[in-house]
Amino acid sequence: MLSVNFIPFPTLFSERLIYREINENDVEQVFQLRSNPENMKFIPRPLLKNHQDSLEHIKMIKEKTTNNEGINWVVCLKDDPKMIGLVGHYIIKPEHYRSEIGYMILPEYHNKGYVTEAVKTIIDYGFNVLNLNSIEAVIDPLNMASEKVLQKNRFIKEAHLKENICFEGSFLDSIIYSLLKRNYK
Repeated sequence: MLSVNFIPFPTLFSERLIYREINENDVEQVFQLRSNPENMKFIPRPLLKNHQDSLEHIKMIKEKTTNNEGINWVVCLKDDPKMIGLVGHYIIKPEHYRSEIGYMILPEYHNKGYVTEAVKTIIDYGFNVLNLNSIEAVIDPLNMASEKVLQKNRFIKEAHLKENICFEGSFLDSIIYSLLKRNYK
């Protein structure tokens, strides 16, 4: 079985971005990211209502990292430590050498290639540091931007699940994309 340990927290770097550990100073950006209905329209989770909700979300992210259940990075531009998004291996299944990734970025940073760059960085970390065999992403079928990010990073569509998620009284479809280590490079 895969063994993971995120202590000390691994800071990552890519061409334009830095990936660091989340902290309470990120509360405003977490709130902006997860309270915005437009930004959350493809994510079946409740909107954050206040800064206390943001602090609880930060606490949950930190606990998952401490417990080696997942790892999430704050995405920052190299010349500015302010959070512009989140990216990570949200769920790690060590018995299957598989993780599920997720990513979000503030709207003012959309369409600049930052998410594609961030996903590429955490894929590299997943295969070359964590020694994963496969990485998946679960997306809403209507989220074309997310689908493009995955396709640019060589993910393959594995399944279209019909009405497999119930959120706020509605049944939603989801699509699973994956990338195997042997197809990575």
